[in-house]
Amino acid sequence: MKKVLKILGFLLLLLVILLGGFLVFATWSDYDPPEREVVYRSDRPDTLPVPDSFSVMTWNIGYCGLGKEMDFFYDGGKQVRASRENTLKYLDGVRTFLRHADTLDFILLEEVDEHSKRTFFINEMDTFRQDLKGYHAFFALNYKVAFVPVPVTRPMGKVRSGIAMFTKYEPSLVERRDFPGQYDWPTRLFMLDRCFMVAHFPLTDGHELLVIVTHNSAFDGGELKREEMAYLKDFLLKESAQGNRIVVGGDWNQNPPGYHDDTFNKFSGYTNFTAQAIPSDFLPSAWRWAYDPTVPTNRANLTPYHPGETPTTLLDFFLLSPHTELLEVHGIDLGFAYSDHQPVLMRFVCDTLSM
Repeated sequence: MKKVLKILGFLLLLLVILLGGFLVFATWSDYDPPEREVVYRSDRPDTLPVPDSFSVMTWNIGYCGLGKEMDFFYDGGKQVRASRENTLKYLDGVRTFLRHADTLDFILLEEVDEHSKRTFFINEMDTFRQDLKGYHAFFALNYKVAFVPVPVTRPMGKVRSGIAMFTKYEPSLVERRDFPGQYDWPTRLFMLDRCFMVAHFPLTDGHELLVIVTHNSAFDGGELKREEMAYLKDFLLKESAQGNRIVVGGDWNQNPPGYHDDTFNKFSGYTNFTAQAIPSDFLPSAWRWAYDPTVPTNRANLTPYHPGETPTTLLDFFLLSPHTELLEVHGIDLGFAYSDHQPVLMRFVCDTLSM
């Protein structure tokens, strides 16, 4: 009996040492970006005319791993990653859609994998660069973890992913802005480092057009989103006060102001995510939220997608600053075939500033 207890004690000690060593490694290798990081700078940017119209699309492509056949363990489902066959099918579907969208001025993408186990280490960013050769391409990391240890029986492993922007015009500056707030240790070691990416384009009136792609926190209880939104608001108001026009698009992981989705909250089955609406007074009234209420942009991942049964909501949309006029906005219903999100297209005009 003493011998058995000694063996059990040794195994327990070994487990503690291994776990401790893993946490030390994870802490040492933790991605800790600065608040502001220059992604690109140019001395010869394109100057955009005002007034003029532009087109933009946002789409969270779900790293080409969350198509209609998938559920996801973190959302209460059972699967960790799609099969290689389905991953390639989702990737091909996204690529085909993007190639047909190559007349757009700006393409904003979220959850783009560069080198992740969950997508069989396919470099999706390089793939999209090859497909969209007429665009300038920019990428900002928001998920860089050497080894995600959950679920324990089938861990996600290495993740390297981020947000991307493709633009027909050459910007003067592209910067990554790190959102404040983080989970408690050690959870934060294995979670996303949320950010938004800003591209600056000179305008003929001496000001700038800022195109921003954002991907806000999801399963955070709401506190991280509040910190992120306060930081974003401060940035937007400062830039708008300088006469700059601003367009923000992305996966906000919130409903737009005035869009209340009690049905999704009631039937999605999520216990750690609530589709709350952004407060209607978040920004002054001259700012405009642009979304298509007729097309859902996100679906629940507790089960594979079943039309008419799977709960859906609207998390992907745009925000326009003063002197930026909305022309049209349309959600594109793809039946969630390639991602758990759907693309949204918008056209807008940068107006001349009134004197």
